[in-house]
Amino acid sequence: MVSLQMATVLNSVSPLTVPRSNSLDSTPRNLSTKAFAVPRREAISLILSTSIFSGIGLPNVVLAQPSVGLREYIDSFDGYSFQYPQNWIQVRGAGADIFFRDPYVLDENISVELSSPSSSKYKSVEDLGPPEEAGKKVLKQYLTEFMSTRLGVRREASVLSTSSRVADDGRMYYQVEVNIKSYANNNELAVMPQDRVARLEWDRRYLSVLGVENNQLYELRLQTPENVFVEEEYDLRQVMDSFRVNKVSA
Repeated sequence: MVSLQMATVLNSVSPLTVPRSNSLDSTPRNLSTKAFAVPRREAISLILSTSIFSGIGLPNVVLAQPSVGLREYIDSFDGYSFQYPQNWIQVRGAGADIFFRDPYVLDENISVELSSPSSSKYKSVEDLGPPEEAGKKVLKQYLTEFMSTRLGVRREASVLSTSSRVADDGRMYYQVEVNIKSYANNNELAVMPQDRVARLEWDRRYLSVLGVENNQLYELRLQTPENVFVEEEYDLRQVMDSFRVNKVSA
């Protein structure tokens, strides 16, 4: 009976679509994407909705967590490519060269930052020093960006890991993982210290991949809540490993 009700609801739900936008950037680019699989959250949400609509609990059913499909983004104008979850949407005007985010978990996103070729000339990612030094610079940059002027706000941050690898393109890449927690007092204007209780606002993991080409430093940035990272670690590491920088023709 449960199976029949689930099938009936699933057949009655129209396909979900992800909105597509036209670029605001007037610079001509050769960009392409490739899709591979059905989004995980959409499939799971349909199954959960079926259970709710039927009014029958499924205590003995364990929902599988299949790997989410990935889509490839190629920017031949700026010289980089990477894969990202295919159900994520592009956000314009976010300040990065490219920016995608999860439509369901708004704190989860991916972006790419490029250094200005006129301000510095990079020959190799090793110009940043060893991975440990690069990790400290990445952490400092994040803390600068998240600096708050609100009273009673404090941040706890740490570098979780740093590493280097030579990818199949022969280039060296650095990988940096950072955790940042934000705390805020529930009553920052209270006179007595015991009335100012610090509560956790958010707890996020930041994953950076650094590469150098075209005399520029490229940084792939992944942001995700720590509890989501536990669930999606395999997919997110696939995204990190997919990042490549490429020579741009003059």
